[in-house]
Amino acid sequence: MPGPLAGIRVIEMAGLAPGPFGCMMLADLGADVLRIERAGGGGLVPPEGPLDRGKYSLSLDVKNPADLEKLLALCDNADVFVEGFRPGVAERIGIGPEDLHARNPRLIYGRITGWGQDGPLAPRAGHDINYAAISGALDLLGREGEKPTPPVNLLADFAGGGMLLALGVLAALHERNSSNKGQVIDAAMVDGAALMTTFLHGMHDAGLWNGARGTNLLDTGAACYDTYETADGKYMAVGALEPQFHAALIEKLELDADELPFHLDPTGWPQWRETLTNAFVRRTQAEWAEIFEGSDACVSPVLSAWDAHEHPHNKARETFVSIGGVQQPAPAPRFSRTALSTPHEPGKQPPAEYLQSWGLTEE
Repeated sequence: MPGPLAGIRVIEMAGLAPGPFGCMMLADLGADVLRIERAGGGGLVPPEGPLDRGKYSLSLDVKNPADLEKLLALCDNADVFVEGFRPGVAERIGIGPEDLHARNPRLIYGRITGWGQDGPLAPRAGHDINYAAISGALDLLGREGEKPTPPVNLLADFAGGGMLLALGVLAALHERNSSNKGQVIDAAMVDGAALMTTFLHGMHDAGLWNGARGTNLLDTGAACYDTYETADGKYMAVGALEPQFHAALIEKLELDADELPFHLDPTGWPQWRETLTNAFVRRTQAEWAEIFEGSDACVSPVLSAWDAHEHPHNKARETFVSIGGVQQPAPAPRFSRTALSTPHEPGKQPPAEYLQSWGLTEE
């Protein structure tokens, strides 16, 4: 099946995680993504992997006039162009928005950076942890009395970066249907990381999120929203917030509700935490998973990222797929008519007829 973005052509300038992830999502949705790699290597670029699935790749030296002309010719026939250079670099190369829009006014030009195209930090280096830090998001993450803990690089690089870029591309493509014009997308990871905290800003304004890090309802402050060690050294995740779900938790753990405080009263959280800690350590993770199976107690085993594909629910939904021998998350979301296909593995070289379809001559 072609996917809902069939017919959309994307040029991706190879780079680090956020841009490749956003373009991977576009490729998963059916777009034709051509990744331009730096001829001869150089720079910090990760090895080929799942982020490059479903794409063709071509090596060009954009400092070479002949190769630069090839890239410009490709852009003439593209719908989307994505780069992750520091501000001003693309302009110096000759592939900035004005350069490409002069040739292809309908081109959607996506720019993915940490700090954005303007502001005092725009020219500076940074990584996920830095963007999350000044967005305010990193300060929210961690346990009481401990230092902020970055969630790997998932927050700014991927959720607030690559996915934000893909969303911007889709919105710009939709708008182009009425204007027949392209535009520039400034996807800044600091903006995206901040955007992820919108709900908590509302909670804070309503007086429901005022405690220090690790003392609030959803940051492991509440005992009913945390993880607990099992007898075999593994963990169970508990999210029994609503009264009916918490009642199911009490039932499955065989606790006496009359001896315990109201689970949403912060003064009772230490008692609840001790109770749940002592309860879960009595059995193994597999035993607890069986006990809570079919229950609305909102309790789940904490699975290894490398073993999650073996869970029966993930198997039934085919949430993971093997591509080129690498187990990885499958394309998402799902569509009723334009179903997504399994992407081809990374590293596929484009055949001559494919490049000709982009406007290059056989020579």
